[in-house]
Amino acid sequence: MSVIENRVMPQNTESLVEPFRHLTEGTLWQTEFIGKWMLGATASYRYTHDLVLLDKISAAAKSLMSTQYPDGYMGNYTKDNRLTCWDIWGRKYTSLALLDYYRLTGDQNALIAVERLFDCLIRELTDKNVDIASTGLYRGMPSCSILEPAVYLYELSGKKKYLDFAKSIVSSIEKVGSTQLVSKALDKVPVAHRFEFPKDWWSFENGHKAYEMMSCYVGLIELGRIIKEPLYIQAAIAVADNILETEINIAGSGAAFECWYDGRVQQTTPAYHTMETCVTFTWLQLLHKLWLHTHDSRYADEFERTMYNALMASLRVDGKEISKYSPLEGRRQHGEEQCGLPINCCNANGPRGFALIPEFATSQIGDTVFINLYVPRTEIISVRDRTINLNVDSNIPVDGYMNMKLDFDKSTSMNLALRIPSWSDGKYTISIDGNSSEVLASNGYIYIDRKWKKGVTNISIDFNIVTKVEELNGMQAVVRGPIVFARDNRFNDGDIDECCIIKTSDGGVVESRFVNDDNKFGWLTIEIPMILGTDLEDPVNREGRMIKLCDFGSAGNDWSDKGRYRVWLVKPLHVMQQHYHQY
Repeated sequence: MSVIENRVMPQNTESLVEPFRHLTEGTLWQTEFIGKWMLGATASYRYTHDLVLLDKISAAAKSLMSTQYPDGYMGNYTKDNRLTCWDIWGRKYTSLALLDYYRLTGDQNALIAVERLFDCLIRELTDKNVDIASTGLYRGMPSCSILEPAVYLYELSGKKKYLDFAKSIVSSIEKVGSTQLVSKALDKVPVAHRFEFPKDWWSFENGHKAYEMMSCYVGLIELGRIIKEPLYIQAAIAVADNILETEINIAGSGAAFECWYDGRVQQTTPAYHTMETCVTFTWLQLLHKLWLHTHDSRYADEFERTMYNALMASLRVDGKEISKYSPLEGRRQHGEEQCGLPINCCNANGPRGFALIPEFATSQIGDTVFINLYVPRTEIISVRDRTINLNVDSNIPVDGYMNMKLDFDKSTSMNLALRIPSWSDGKYTISIDGNSSEVLASNGYIYIDRKWKKGVTNISIDFNIVTKVEELNGMQAVVRGPIVFARDNRFNDGDIDECCIIKTSDGGVVESRFVNDDNKFGWLTIEIPMILGTDLEDPVNREGRMIKLCDFGSAGNDWSDKGRYRVWLVKPLHVMQQHYHQY
């Protein structure tokens, strides 16, 4: 709620609409901000049903629509500079926001405004004989990501010309010399190696921009859904597999300077500008879309990891700001104001990630209700015109225990699917109304398909959860269930950069205990035994000292310029325990 109260609600939306009233731009991206804010605010309203927020959204939408020019254009680029740089990208966010507002309110003016916007864009591309994949920056990916609202516009208006336009975007993408997002994904070309290293990073020649690339795949998924073309879904699955294999780090995000760079294997090396929040959100969005089409639990596993770590790490403790970057070591800090406005892309986009959590936590496909996230919540769902009050009381990830209460107003048939987290190693016990139960487990879910009686049913699950150490490149990191932990200098328990050996048992399991954090900055604080430094003569150190770590989301969350935290801890070389004659 702090994100909605302290980041979404206080936003001065008129300052974000004002650039649309002046056709003076030729290079920057002022027109993305109001669309991003509206998308986050609309999704937040669906969670809170706060009428004050709805009034704020409606006022912003009407103000934005009032800026539309007679030819249908909505933006701030001069006539000569239209279709260049970030112009089409801005039109994408305007379209997405107004279409979502139309879904929410049924305001026909919003749908008409987006139709006029697209008619203007199609006319300009046609009259100038311009291929959309040749426009803007980053091999045309920002421009081509307008594929997503093109699909939605066809779906909402029923007008075939918008579907034709969506298909034409894919044709442009697949031309030789273009990004070929479909064919390169299916050919398993790694996302960091699709083009040569750019001479000019912030230019058209850079084809590795993570956020914009994933945005295009979101559009491909939606087009594949509408026209029932499995090839586009398969391409998105293939690229997600590649991103997971080569780019996503232990905290569930990736990219440096906002581009793919083989980041998974290099994550132990500190890098400038890593884990941009816009990349984090779009990765969550891609995982969500893929889950909707596949119901594959691994996408839910990855969503959970990213949510608890990379996304939570982006939020300042008071909820007023969202960081642009959340490195695995260093400190969190304010992002710069962009384009002469009191905002930046991640402060505008970040709330969308938080609003996606309740939407994904409980997902309904027909008569099957999927429980994807074990976060505490109370909500009302409907199956076969029956009302079900759902209450989830979860202590995950402190331990693996979850109790769910289902209150049916009438007896009804329903299939309940409970995710088996990958971190549990498939080990769990389950009881229904206090009785151990045999259930069907398949594809990462426990399925309970039955006719449920009127009244309350209690389901309890206890998943196996342990604290483990992961190792990479001579470094160590501590993980418990979905949570990554970090040393933080606010604990004042030594030099966080000092090398150490984390004492483990078989399988990398480490004995940990939760402790009260006297500093009150950590959501979760644990203590684990470490042998610090390179001194093995000290008998106390040799047995291990108890060192505190907090969840990565809380590390550095005060954004102090004196703060410092780190996830990957240096492991000293012990030559008695390994071969070292390598040359």
